[in-house]
Parts: sequence; C-alpha cells; structure tokens
Amino acid sequence: EPRSPWCCLAWTLVIGTMNSLVFLLNLLLMFVIFTIVLLPTIVVVYFGFQCHSQVLHSSARYCKSILDDNSSSALIILGFVIMSPLLVVAMAIYCSLARRLRLLVCFQPYSLAVYKGGRCCGEGAPCCARGCNTQLKAWV
Repeated sequence: EPRSPWCCLAWTLVIGTMNSLVFLLNLLLMFVIFTIVLLPTIVVVYFGFQCHSQVLHSSARYCKSILDDNSSSALIILGFVIMSPLLVVAMAIYCSLARRLRLLVCFQPYSLAVYKGGRCCGEGAPCCARGCNTQLKAWV
C-alpha cells in the first residue's frame, strides 16, 4: 500500500540518513584499516623524504649521522615497493570485515519509503529490507 506524500518524504529522509550513516561507517572502517596496515610504508617514506637533501633536508641528528642521500633514496623506494602488497592486505581485511559484519546489506532501498510494509531478514541479519532474501550474499 503506497504511503501518503508527507509520510513518503519523511521516510525518504530517514532512509537517506540511515544509508549515509552506513556509508560513513564503511568509510571510517576502511580509513582505520588502511591507516593501520599502511603505517610501515608511511613511516619509511616519511623518514626517506625528511632526510633527503633535495627534499626537506632535516637537521635532525639521525639524518646527519645515519641517513645520507643514498639511504634516504633507498627508504623512499622501499616504502613505495612495499606499498602494493600492503594495499592488497588492507583491502582483503576490509572486505573480510565488511562481509562478516554484513555492512553492505545494511543499505536500504528507497522503495521502503514509498510503500508500507516490509519485513526484517532473519538469521541474525542486522538490517531490515523489504522482501529481502536470506540467501543474499554481498560477494559470490
């Protein structure tokens, strides 16, 4: 049964807000995972650029005594080389968590705002959807 226009507008705002929150939760989770996994790359590239004389040329003690231009260049190259496998690891961790937490199933269709009714998915699914299939999988 269709909703009234004002009710439809209110439910559209509620569903839009909920979808935006789910999107922000996904984005926050992705940011945290990528930051933690890519931290070694960030540190190595930072110290390489900080101590290289052609870039920042810091006057820190470790830059003068330990790292010269050749070792700074080696750090920069090493950081960019180890970035590729770490990006794959970070994406695998995010996809695993998103699948386990069923974050991609939480997005609601706007047809819930137009029509009354709908039911919740069973088997511990955290979100409700109109006519949802319990066999639904985010990845096949």
